Amino acid sequence: VQLQASGGGLVQAGGSLRLSCAASGRDVAGYIMGWFHQAPGKEREFVAFISWSGSTTYGTESVKGRFTISRDNAKNTVYLQMNSLRPEDAAVYSCTASTSWYKASRTPDYWGQGTQVTVSS
Repeated sequence: VQLQASGGGLVQAGGSLRLSCAASGRDVAGYIMGWFHQAPGKEREFVAFISWSGSTTYGTESVKGRFTISRDNAKNTVYLQMNSLRPEDAAVYSCTASTSWYKASRTPDYWGQGTQVTVSS
């Protein structure tokens, strides 16, 4: 599975961005898809994941109510809608694909290249 994230950019605090992750090489419908982020000088952190069907999603407390993860299996694409962005959300965001719930928030099977999100205060 190859994953390519896009949609990052510079936004003012309180603004919104929508990240996309295009999957190729294998039908992504069978994987749990997710997002991680890594800020400068910090470890990579889990952000959110979504089930195969899209019926189950989970996000960390810091993004609940602000970020929404969704997927379109027909397009092999997963999205992260980020609203009410804060300076602390600034990071490189990477999409992931996993074969289990355990892996989805810890050690995904596949990683894509990241996209930079910058939030100005």
